Amino acid sequence: MSYPVTLQLRGRRCTVLGGGPLAVEKARGLVAAGARVAVVTATPDPALETLEAGGAIQLVARDYTPGDLTGSFLAIDASGDEEINRRSFAEAEESGVLMNVVDRPERCHFHAPALVRRGPLNVAISTGGESPFLAGALRARLERIVGEEWGPFTAMVGGVRRRLRRRGVPIEEQNRVYRRLLRSEVRDLLREGRESEARYAAAAIETAAGRPRPGRVALVGAGPGDPALLTVAARELLAEADAVYHDALVDPRTLALCGPHARLVDAGKRGRRASADQAWITAQLIEAARAGEDVVRLKGGDPFVFGRGGEELAALRRAGIEVIVVPGVSAALAAPAAAGIPVTLRGVASSLAIVTGSDRDGASPARLERIAAAVDTLVVLMPLGNLERVCARLVGAVGPDRPAALVSSATLRDQEVVRAPIGRLARAAHAAGIASPATLVVGEVVDAMPAREVGELVAGAGSFPGIQEVRG
Repeated sequence: MSYPVTLQLRGRRCTVLGGGPLAVEKARGLVAAGARVAVVTATPDPALETLEAGGAIQLVARDYTPGDLTGSFLAIDASGDEEINRRSFAEAEESGVLMNVVDRPERCHFHAPALVRRGPLNVAISTGGESPFLAGALRARLERIVGEEWGPFTAMVGGVRRRLRRRGVPIEEQNRVYRRLLRSEVRDLLREGRESEARYAAAAIETAAGRPRPGRVALVGAGPGDPALLTVAARELLAEADAVYHDALVDPRTLALCGPHARLVDAGKRGRRASADQAWITAQLIEAARAGEDVVRLKGGDPFVFGRGGEELAALRRAGIEVIVVPGVSAALAAPAAAGIPVTLRGVASSLAIVTGSDRDGASPARLERIAAAVDTLVVLMPLGNLERVCARLVGAVGPDRPAALVSSATLRDQEVVRAPIGRLARAAHAAGIASPATLVVGEVVDAMPAREVGELVAGAGSFPGIQEVRG
């Protein structure tokens, strides 16, 4: 195991052996860190000659000889020559120079990490020499996530920190200020180039240090199941939340994205089982926000698709609580898609309706029949509690032979799909032991794709490898 550190190289002599592109990369990195860099090579890349001409490095135009590391604090052997590798490492060992022989982990005192540089913020990624490729791949991902705005944002937070320390603000309150800055619009403003507005917003947060501050509630969609389908905004809110009130069926991997100090509260509703009361949930959200907490109400699918999100939004606004809404991928669309069923398809289906099969939230039987008869594709959420009655009503509206599918645990590894004419679907689902959560799809689109093509789509889905198909 390696011990990660960052080294202060400003003004220190560092030596690079080798003259190819890799040596150029290492030399530039050391120059950027403020080191005095010497490069030893008989075959210098033109980029090294340019660096020497600009005074950035000292170029020694010959092959390495013992003694070239004298006076060096750190050295990197990027020569790719086994004999030079052996001799340079031996000299470094003898003279106490920190040495990294590229692609030779056994001849490394340290491992150069892949770096994401954003002004004063540096994110280092190291695999301990196991796989520089993976370190580079992770760096590329982080560079897309940690945008350029993080540089000025880090500098801005540093300025706030120094001023708060001079004022003698206790560390606990300082940390609250930093969390508010992180959750604020400051980074968004910097990303958009609105620096003066960003400074103003940061100053307002800094000035309010020590004063009571109301929290806020974010109504966030958790999607159909697979945490890979969460939005970026949802991930950020979960990482920074003080409290997360979550539905019962939210995947544990999604909850694992919450910050280590977040308070997790099961606020799920379960059919025919003990469940959290809606009035209690709303009161808890209001109380937590008034206590200054930033709260996430994490709801399966989308908050506003049979998720009581509208009711909670109205109650929170009446209480004067700041609310933000982050949509999620609804199972109404994700479940059919994960089963290879397009809810609309040119020449087959051009209309779609979404209803619920729950007695608590459902439409009247007559209305369900009218909706089913009026659209090409019908999606029924939460159908299992009343599946036989729902199917019977649909048979009355569209006939017993309309294609149908029941998708269970959509997008998860245990996803199952039962396909049968609507007149036989309830019996087929019972025989297959289908469990909640499930989504019912009714329409010609269910059988619109040839079975071979559906199989190919499922096999290539990647995120949903455990799909099982049953035909009734």
